[in-house]
Amino acid sequence: MHPRKRHRKNASAMKLVGKLVGVFRTAADLTQAQLADRVRVQVETIASIEQGRRALLPDLARQLDELLETKGALETAVENMPEVDLIPAWAEQYMDLERTALALCFFANQVLPGLLQTENYARTVFGSRVPAFCREEIDAHAGNRLERQEILRRKLPPTTSFIISEGVVLAPRGGAVVYEETLRHLRACADLPGFTLQVMPLARTNHAALDGPFILVETPDYQRIAYTETQRGSQLISDPNEISILAQRYAMLRTQALNTEETRDLLDRLLGEQ
Repeated sequence: MHPRKRHRKNASAMKLVGKLVGVFRTAADLTQAQLADRVRVQVETIASIEQGRRALLPDLARQLDELLETKGALETAVENMPEVDLIPAWAEQYMDLERTALALCFFANQVLPGLLQTENYARTVFGSRVPAFCREEIDAHAGNRLERQEILRRKLPPTTSFIISEGVVLAPRGGAVVYEETLRHLRACADLPGFTLQVMPLARTNHAALDGPFILVETPDYQRIAYTETQRGSQLISDPNEISILAQRYAMLRTQALNTEETRDLLDRLLGEQ
């Protein structure tokens, strides 16, 4: 297969569209919080769009045009934004599966999965890359990561389960302020419907996934696919025997990790120490 890349909106164009949203919102005499409430998104989403850090998606553009009476200006701007290559083919297939999944199960032992990262955490991750990304590339990658999280806020979100190494939770990525923000975000996510968060204690002498992180995906037609990443690539796994092995490992991990209540208590304790 010839390698392809998913496209993402150009960062400069994102900033221009964001400025338009801010101008139209101000003209309508609305705060960011008021606008977010009326279109049923988080205020951070509106703030990130207006600052050009997050792309305005077509559905939201249509909502804003209707609410702000801008006669299709935002939708037209979004449709005509230039694009840049962003996501390599080896990750594109997984993201297609993620968007339509009925259920997602994650085991992570290095960094938080993208669906759990705050914007500042994501910027820290992409800012740590070697060779280094330029500022525009960091903006684009972080924005894309935040867009992926919209699946958790859908009317019918996928059932999601995360088992995260305690080392990932304890690591102060990005410094004290970003770390506290990350803990608060994880604690809020832990209360989402259909969402399970468990921490794997560092004190465990062993667990079922010492080979490394992996993701299990249940597709709309009830197939099970696994996904693993390495330093320079990734692998989609569909072989039933391999899927069975990973499913068994995940089931074992769920018994070895802290349960959901214990995980919430751990996050509360860590927040209390900030």
